[in-house]
Amino acid sequence: MIYFDNAATTWPKPKEVYKSMERCMKEAGANPGRSGHQMAIKAAKIIYNTREALANLFGIKDSKNIVFTLNATDALNIGIKGLLKEGDHVIATSMEHNSVIRPLTYLSQNNFISTTIVNCNNQGVLNTSDIKNAIKKNTKLIVATHASNVTGNLMPIQEIGKIAKENNIIFMVDAAQTAGICDISVEKQNIDLLAFTGHKSLFGPQGTGGLCIREGLEIESLRQGGTGSSSESENHPSFLPDKFESGTPNTVGLAGLGAGVEFIQKKGLKYIFEYKKDLTNYLIEKLNEIEEIILYGSFSKDSQIPVVSFNINGIESSEASYILDQVFNIMSRPGLHCAPYAHKTIKTFPSGTIRFSLGYFNTKEEVDISVQAIKHIIGEKKR
Repeated sequence: MIYFDNAATTWPKPKEVYKSMERCMKEAGANPGRSGHQMAIKAAKIIYNTREALANLFGIKDSKNIVFTLNATDALNIGIKGLLKEGDHVIATSMEHNSVIRPLTYLSQNNFISTTIVNCNNQGVLNTSDIKNAIKKNTKLIVATHASNVTGNLMPIQEIGKIAKENNIIFMVDAAQTAGICDISVEKQNIDLLAFTGHKSLFGPQGTGGLCIREGLEIESLRQGGTGSSSESENHPSFLPDKFESGTPNTVGLAGLGAGVEFIQKKGLKYIFEYKKDLTNYLIEKLNEIEEIILYGSFSKDSQIPVVSFNINGIESSEASYILDQVFNIMSRPGLHCAPYAHKTIKTFPSGTIRFSLGYFNTKEEVDISVQAIKHIIGEKKR
């Protein structure tokens, strides 16, 4: 089996992740922060260590400014809906995932906010001057994906962050596809809100993620409840991370996420990025050799994460992906990838594309096998 769907969720995970989760279930299965006995303290320590590891990865001075969520979608909803007030204006790009577009659309349709979607070119590349030109007096937030889950293009978040800071606008980054691949520093890149998921390139399990909130930035919590802290008060805690972490946490999931981050730190973020870049460039090179293949994106070697979208002339993406799966045991993702705006931008709406998203455990041999499978599909179609 060849698994090329890592942009949806990474598989397999490092063996350390599985071991960590099993150990947590067996040895630290209590409710963290709700009791003072040794098992509850051990569970709380696991969560603390994971928070500290992520703070180190993202260049955050105080780990309490990282709040754990279900996933990146949850984090984006907390940030967007907890920040914006009636009458605010938001700027987003045309390469955003529905996790950004849908919350903004919901608020816009209810006449709560106004939104400007800045168009990228047909390769998915953003001109940052268009961000500048979209700024209004009531612009409260600029939100941008760090990298497209359709084309793999990295967005110029350093430049966008500078524009936001110069204009006193809050900057939010969707790092669902880049956390664990790219170097992210919230301070250097002027990121006020960083949404990430745990189950992709951070190698954690599904059901984990988080939102990094700049010190002093006020956001309303979307739910209230038990936190194990300030239990004497009827009012929900206003301090981080408790403000956003009511209810029993996913301790076993966060144990796996912590082990995933530790794996990244041991291997080295730069090494992982270079390995995936080399593998991605190899895939693009091989696909480019096939006349019937249409590739989408800018394919700048230093501005590409391991996500490659393509189509085969004369074959629907869903059909080709189905054949790859059923005949060749190669798993990919066809269609719109929950990003219709992006597909409209690169002119592949409504049929979408085939997406190969490579992971740390993929190899060039798997790329070669997959390319041969594509050639076979094309040959059969011609016959």
